[in-house]
Amino acid sequence: MKQQTKSVLVWASIALALLFVASLINETKRDEPRTYAEFVREVRDTPKAFEETVLEVQMKASSVAVHYERDGRSFSVQGPATDDLFALLNEKNIDYKVEPEEDNHLLTIAIVLIPCGLLLVIMVMFMRQMQAGGGKAMSFGKSKARLLNEHTQKVTFSDVAGIEEARDEVEEIIDFLRNARKYTRVGGRIPKGVLLMGPPGTGKTLLARAIAGEAGVAFFSISGSDFVEMFVGVGASRVRDLFEQGKRNAPCIIFIDEIDAVGRHRGAGLGGGHDEREQTLNQLLVEMDGFESNDGVILVAATNRPDVLDPALLRPGRFDRRIVVGLPDVRGRESILKVHTRKVPLSDDVDLSVVARGTPGFSGADLENLVNEAALITARNDRERVSDIDFDAAKDKVMMGAERRNAHISDEEKLTTAWHEAGHTLVAKTLPAGTIDDIHKVTIIPRGQALGVTHLLPDQDRLSVDLVHAQGNIAMLMGGRLAEELRFDGRVTTGAGNDIAKASSLARKMVCEWGMSERLGPIAFGQARSEPFLGRDIQSKQSYSEATAQAIDEEVHRIIDEQYIRAKKLLQDNWAALERIASALVEREVLSAEQVQLLVEGKPLPRVIAPEPAREEPAQTPDVTEPELPASSSGPSGFPIAEPTA
Repeated sequence: MKQQTKSVLVWASIALALLFVASLINETKRDEPRTYAEFVREVRDTPKAFEETVLEVQMKASSVAVHYERDGRSFSVQGPATDDLFALLNEKNIDYKVEPEEDNHLLTIAIVLIPCGLLLVIMVMFMRQMQAGGGKAMSFGKSKARLLNEHTQKVTFSDVAGIEEARDEVEEIIDFLRNARKYTRVGGRIPKGVLLMGPPGTGKTLLARAIAGEAGVAFFSISGSDFVEMFVGVGASRVRDLFEQGKRNAPCIIFIDEIDAVGRHRGAGLGGGHDEREQTLNQLLVEMDGFESNDGVILVAATNRPDVLDPALLRPGRFDRRIVVGLPDVRGRESILKVHTRKVPLSDDVDLSVVARGTPGFSGADLENLVNEAALITARNDRERVSDIDFDAAKDKVMMGAERRNAHISDEEKLTTAWHEAGHTLVAKTLPAGTIDDIHKVTIIPRGQALGVTHLLPDQDRLSVDLVHAQGNIAMLMGGRLAEELRFDGRVTTGAGNDIAKASSLARKMVCEWGMSERLGPIAFGQARSEPFLGRDIQSKQSYSEATAQAIDEEVHRIIDEQYIRAKKLLQDNWAALERIASALVEREVLSAEQVQLLVEGKPLPRVIAPEPAREEPAQTPDVTEPELPASSSGPSGFPIAEPTA
């Protein structure tokens, strides 16, 4: 409010100065005064000077005012209201016109007040525009941090699930703020900074909001991009102002979301030492642990790119505690689903543990989206409770894309897709137990960019990948192309393009990253060194010889060839089961795990088929000529878990 009052005074002073200058200009244009005696003498002595001049005579109560111009100059005369003046003018044949006296006090006041009013209106509009978005007029260096108050909708730790370890870490900080003596009496000190790291959607910002709801102290929230503006020095000024506000409200918590916007590694060769971001980072480093202490001010930051942060920002004394907020495991996913289904009416057939088991690699945001999609499908079909069918349809839509029922697919392409998916399915079913995940569903209904999908359901979260499992996945990926090749006399299509790319990538990781090649041994090839300013997009030069590169290619080729031959033998040995699965897919389009098992065992399918889950009616899409799949979720080792295949 004080800053706003100062701004009003500044603009009022400017307006008064403009009016003073305008009055001075008007003063310079006023008539030169003449005495009445000089004017009468001038008329009597030199009447010819007024031959082309018309005098303006303004009548007043007891006097007259005469205005005239001569020789490019203006004159004014005040005289008595007598008949002698008009007799003299008539005698000398001088033209004049008489104007009645006007009361121009209101006009004078209006001339003064109207410009002032206009300036005041313009000033108020300008200030309101400058205040939009929380800023203040001409206050670019002020922090844009928002102070959360008691009226803000609170998020508590009861709303946070699936990240119990991270929650325990921040609960200790909150306990320190509430009971500082318990820690200080044994020589402990509160961490100055807490860095929340993890993939997108894992709940870093939600955890910070829970801290704000539980701490009971002042909580300032700001984004990393709010520090940097087009004006040089603004970022550093806002950092100073932010910590000054924190000191005034200590003890308090300052939360900076996406801190990598200002905390990137310095000295990357782009921007130089005078780069605005680097100046902002330097000021942040000083405020966190500089000459002056910030007792009672705790900085909490979140980022999903900790690899690009400056080392000086990560050292103890600044960010003392680094908390990894990772993807939840199966129990964490079940807890998250329970949180998001609190206000969702569920039917009795919904088992959240089964839903959690079928969503490996899902983050908290993905699970929230899954629950929302299931609720939307339920509402679209005019049902009161969300059922297991709705969750299954929502999971298929989120993982594999929306169904494209209106896509025009010829009978020949449908048959080819059915044999392709049957090949994947049969290889997965005939591989030894523990080699690959179980089949969950097979469909030839187009979803997303794929003409068909074989969905696997892992029995548990896979934190690491062994050699047997990796080889089994390559064999399963090759099964689709092999089924087409065997059924159509060597004819192959582009439908296996995505499978070949995944198999090649997996085989190369086995050789170059995971050391699963006996020929090359446990050596990592092609380690990339990222540039801190640009991220991981710039790769270093090849760190091995041409002979090693040739050996790598040969090993990748060998691994894929071995699994290709393995999958081909499995299909040939179980040709009857392959035909049954392909025929059933052509007829029913969707097969569950139980139906696939009956077909492999040679048993007939039940005649009464349970109704398929209700599907939305998407817009008409063009024909797909080269099916590809979107990238699926990956496990910690980088190996795709439960990947759908084209």
